[in-house]
Amino acid sequence: MGQAVLAALLTDKNYATIHSVGRRPPAVQHPKLIHHTVDFGRLPALPAVDDVYIVLGTTISVAGSQQAFRSIDFDAVVAVALSAKESGATKLGVVSAMGANAKSGVFYNRVKGEMEEALAKVGFQVLVIARPSMLAGNRDALHQPSRLGEKLGLAAMSVLGSLIPANYKAIDAGKVSKALIRGVKSAPPGIHVLLSGAMQVA
Repeated sequence: MGQAVLAALLTDKNYATIHSVGRRPPAVQHPKLIHHTVDFGRLPALPAVDDVYIVLGTTISVAGSQQAFRSIDFDAVVAVALSAKESGATKLGVVSAMGANAKSGVFYNRVKGEMEEALAKVGFQVLVIARPSMLAGNRDALHQPSRLGEKLGLAAMSVLGSLIPANYKAIDAGKVSKALIRGVKSAPPGIHVLLSGAMQVA
């Protein structure tokens, strides 16, 4: 998802400079891309920016524990948002997940929901939250670990097709990134949630 958002931003003429922040440099190089390698646990001051996009996330299996998962999907996300706000950003776009709910009994959904609530309190003029369903795509090609649940889900979707509600159909990362960026640039002040079904037509 992060690669898709970065690629879309690099081709967007509305943005003259893109500052990426991460634990390792992105694979892509571009004249208007400046990367900052950081430790999210000790995040330095970020450069002055107008808009900020946060596409951070992992899985419990990759993180190794619920605590490690939360440190990325909640702590790091909120830390970047706060730092960006201090650096002058007025608009924030973040990738969350379908099912995000701070009161959910499912740990993953609960952390995503708590993250959304925390970002809503930071005070951005515009907050756009994208909640994609399962992402379509080849994880092996992206050198990412395959997820059995996703493989089974995608297989089921290919069979059931139109019987699956739009919000729960697999969605291409490119559609999510375009919808998120368009929302950040054009949404009026306030908090806006983009559900997966709406982003399917982006």
